[in-house]
Amino acid sequence: MSRSRHTGLFALLTVAALTLAGCAEPTDAAGGGYDRAAAQGKTPTTDVVSKVRKDETAAKLLPAGVREAGTLRIASSVGAPPGAFYEEDGSTAAGADIDFADAVARVLGLKLTREVASFEAILPALGSGKYDLGTGNFGVTDERRRTIDFVTYINDGQGFAVREDSELKKVDDLIQLCGLDVATGAGTTFEVTLQENLPRCAEAGKKPYQVKTYADQAAVWISLQQNRSDVVMSTINGLRYAVSQQEGLRFLNEFKRLDVGFAFKKGSPLTPAFQAAVNRLKADGTYDRILKKWGTTESAIETSEISPPELK
Repeated sequence: MSRSRHTGLFALLTVAALTLAGCAEPTDAAGGGYDRAAAQGKTPTTDVVSKVRKDETAAKLLPAGVREAGTLRIASSVGAPPGAFYEEDGSTAAGADIDFADAVARVLGLKLTREVASFEAILPALGSGKYDLGTGNFGVTDERRRTIDFVTYINDGQGFAVREDSELKKVDDLIQLCGLDVATGAGTTFEVTLQENLPRCAEAGKKPYQVKTYADQAAVWISLQQNRSDVVMSTINGLRYAVSQQEGLRFLNEFKRLDVGFAFKKGSPLTPAFQAAVNRLKADGTYDRILKKWGTTESAIETSEISPPELK
């Protein structure tokens, strides 16, 4: 995805710094507050990373060679707020995923060499050794755990958004989508879920839904705005943020929760150190400050885990 398209998405989402005075402010179930900048079409600028200090206990869990080199190669999928996106300059990556990765690196005394890569390209590239780890709001699924290791840091998942005039009120079962056009990101768990359940429409004697996939997140929302799709399936956090910034859309409902984690090749020796680093961030309060900054306090996890089973 080109940087100009990312910038266009940011403009699309923030054009609506809109009449948010008339919108309900997101609630904070965790009691940590909500960064108003995130709810008003502005990029939150709170510095939640630079004061993070190295934790020797966590750092000692790194392989000796990594400690000596002091750097890791990270692939980041840059898509849309609040996870990871380009600032208005079109070149500066920001978002919760960026903050979490940078904060963990500081705990471990490492520097990250970041390369932006497409969502669908990152996981295969980990296995080839091109990158040491990846971020991209990667949900932990049993299918992915066969070839990828994860260190969890938030809980997000799958949800839906529609235009305000949609007759859909809630999607409890994907059969409710039969006959509709569903827009989603290419190479995501959403696409997999939709394709796996597609035959159920025919089995129920209904017209199948059409799955429309896009590599560009901006194109997903444009398809909904321009009536080329009826519903969007995406991340819960991404949907909530996007509909708060665009007129005429509404968040429909959560469908399934998933743990989200840093991704590594199977058997990576880096996972224990990253798990310890995330838990260190939770202990010193940095973790909660990152969630508050990006308005995602409801995505907090109790403790970081290494490749836990998929949430059912």
